[in-house]
Amino acid sequence: MKIKVLGPGCPFCKRLHEMTLNALAELDIAAEVEHVRDLKEIMRYISATPGLVIDEKVKHYGKPLPSLEKVKQLIREEMAGERS
Repeated sequence: MKIKVLGPGCPFCKRLHEMTLNALAELDIAAEVEHVRDLKEIMRYISATPGLVIDEKVKHYGKPLPSLEKVKQLIREEMAGERS
């Protein structure tokens, strides 16, 4: 699983990155997590930050931030889709 947190480095982007790492730890799932700060790269996916992309699928963007439980749910859903 490859996860991208999209955002230039604002507090909201940093919080989403932190929540993503915490969600993975709580779920005991190994994944490659990248914080994408390049605006051209971000705009390939979304028009408002922060964003969360899991395996090249946009799962969330903009504010308000998702909760930790929502991030965990998005990760679990993507994992379930990989097994199908």
